[in-house]
Formats: sequence, C-alpha cells, structure tokens
Amino acid sequence: MKAIALDDERPALDVIEAFCSRIDTVDLVKTFTRTGEARLYLEANPVDLIFLDINMPKESGLDFFKSITQQTLVIFTTAYSEYALESYEVEAVDYLLKPYTYDRFFKATQRAQARWRTLQQNQDMNNQGPGQAHLFFRADYGLVKVTVADIVFVEGLDNYLKIHLKEGHPLVLRLTMKAMLEKLPANKFIRVHRSFIVAIDKIQSIRGRMILIGEEEIPVGSSYEKDFFSLFMK
Repeated sequence: MKAIALDDERPALDVIEAFCSRIDTVDLVKTFTRTGEARLYLEANPVDLIFLDINMPKESGLDFFKSITQQTLVIFTTAYSEYALESYEVEAVDYLLKPYTYDRFFKATQRAQARWRTLQQNQDMNNQGPGQAHLFFRADYGLVKVTVADIVFVEGLDNYLKIHLKEGHPLVLRLTMKAMLEKLPANKFIRVHRSFIVAIDKIQSIRGRMILIGEEEIPVGSSYEKDFFSLFMK
C-alpha cells in the first residue's frame, strides 16, 4: 500500500516513518505537517492509505479527510480519545491513541491491508466487464454487496453518493462520482449530469432534456448532452 502521513508534530511523523520501515506491506512515500501541502500532493498523487492526526492547528484531520475527493483508507492518530466515535463515522480503518506501540501500529496496518485487498478484488471484478454481477461498497462500517442489475441511478450529494436501487432504501456512500463511474460497467451506465449517473436499461422515456425513470425525473446536463443522445443515434 502506498501511504502518506500527516501530523503537525515532527516527532510523531518520525515514529510513523520508523514503524513503516519495518512493515513490507506499507510504502510511506511522503510526510506532511500541514493539511494544505498534503491536499496539493493528493490532487496529483493517489495513495492507498493516510496516517492522519486529528488535532491539527488550522484544520482538523477529520475535516481534512472529509474534504478530499480521493477515495483512500485512513488510520487516525491522536492523543485525544474523544474523537473515536466520529472517526468511525467516516469509516476509518483504525484509531491509534498516542503514544502507541509498534505492535498496535502493526495491527492497524494489517486491518488496512485486509480492507485494501478487498477493494482491489472489487476493482478487479469490475475490470472483467459486462459479466460482472456484483459490486462491494464501503458503508455502514463494513462492506455492502450490491447487485449491479439492481442499480437504477446514482445521485451525487456533496461528498456523498446515493445509490438508488430497484427495491429497498437507497445506499449512501462516501465516494466521488468519478470513482463510482470507474466501478460501474461502462456499457451499462452513463453520466448524464454532474450529479447523476443512470442505468441505460432503466430509462423509460426522454422528454426534451429530462430522463424519466419510474417516478423520477433526471436532468441531462449541457456538458453531457452530446454523449448521452449519441446513444440513440447508433
């Protein structure tokens, strides 16, 4: 796993660097003391895991993690236990209370490795193409299995997505539209708006620039209009 670490205290980063050097499955590529620098790095350099201090001076680690668009795993490191509950609400892999031992740190990286492997398997399944039947998403403090054929449309809500299914309640995820598109079979789904991805076979009718799926009306954005309507001109 490719990782970065973010902590406003240099000695804390030194500990993480020393511990990571003893773990073959973690490649700590960069450390940061400021959230702004880490954010700029992540915009051009995707990583699999972030070791993240919560109590930062200008922006908390929790706020920083909620603000980044990249889907990545996170292990929070902090001297304050009161943030534990909120850290799990953003599906953190683990919560390390300073000062932590190498054994405790190693256990956290093992948990991250297990979750990372599951995500990689999910991505590999998606690359198999039209034959794929299911996807796994991080939600409700674990992995949720979703049948691709049951997805009607996906709605973007700030830093979250809502997957509308044929039956049952929508599934709410912390995921970007870009990451969602990469998971979905390209021959079955299309983005029609900055906030909507639709299942092509679920479209019932089109009126002007409005897609009708059941009782839902989904707009076609001007930036996506050409690609969408080209589907019906083949």
